[in-house]
Amino acid sequence: MLKEIYRETEQKMDKAIEALSRELAGIRTGKATTTILDGIKVDYYGTPTPLKQVASVSAPDPKLLVVQPWEKNVIPEIVKAIQKADLGLNPVTEGNIVRLPIPALNEERRRDLVKLVKKFGEDGKISIRNIRRDGIESLKKAEKESAITEDELHQGQKHIQDITDGHIVRIDEMMTAKEAEVMEV
Repeated sequence: MLKEIYRETEQKMDKAIEALSRELAGIRTGKATTTILDGIKVDYYGTPTPLKQVASVSAPDPKLLVVQPWEKNVIPEIVKAIQKADLGLNPVTEGNIVRLPIPALNEERRRDLVKLVKKFGEDGKISIRNIRRDGIESLKKAEKESAITEDELHQGQKHIQDITDGHIVRIDEMMTAKEAEVMEV
């Protein structure tokens, strides 16, 4: 009973960390990275389709992304989707490819991005704490139903707090790394 509650709590916390990782990957830094475009959906024959399913995306150098669609007629839709995503990128169409020069970030924009990183991190920590609360509720319910003893309840609460602390540390490390990446000139 206890191990199942621990396992479930830890799995949920791991998923919260993965979600935070995806959100942080979408924050643009001064370097070209294909993950910036992960959230973009292109109108492909009337269906919103992830960009990576209609084109290949590459970063040939640190200041440029290249999008090469499988079909030439999708290029205008790709350009429109990138502009609509408001990433601060200006797509340039050249024949069968779309070039995305990555402009240097100014100081003010970097500070705004750091604030965004902190907001995402704080949201991640709130998720972790909510999952901790749910895990402890499960323990209390199990104790009330006499499935575990009062001592096991207290040990379980401590164990769930230890799991929580470990995940909070991981979030702090992710935030620190992303902030350093954003502030790097």
